[in-house]
Amino acid sequence: MIHALNAGTSPGGLPAAQLLERETLTLYFYEPRGIDHQPPHDQDEVYVIVAGSGSFAIGNDDSSLRRFSFSRGDAIFVPAGAVHRFEDFTDDFATWVIMYGPQGGEKPTRTTPAPQQH
Repeated sequence: MIHALNAGTSPGGLPAAQLLERETLTLYFYEPRGIDHQPPHDQDEVYVIVAGSGSFAIGNDDSSLRRFSFSRGDAIFVPAGAVHRFEDFTDDFATWVIMYGPQGGEKPTRTTPAPQQH
């Protein structure tokens, strides 16, 4: 995984590497350590968890965050503009980040229920 971080360019000082950019799609490899400091993004994004586990928080603002657990192999969708972060994650946590679509995000074609906590 370190190979991916060393192969790309780091956006905004985050522990990530940009590995691909095509039109509106950008692919990153992300390995935060300790605390996830990322801000909301202007595009929709999908995380595909490569290693580790933890909790993911998402909402319209810090007071409305919903939390659910994640682990290796999970995929997490985050709409553009949502406040979100990984919390209480293991030391080996790493994820692919796929950002895509227009600024402000794509319009949903159907409503998907929010993830349920187990």
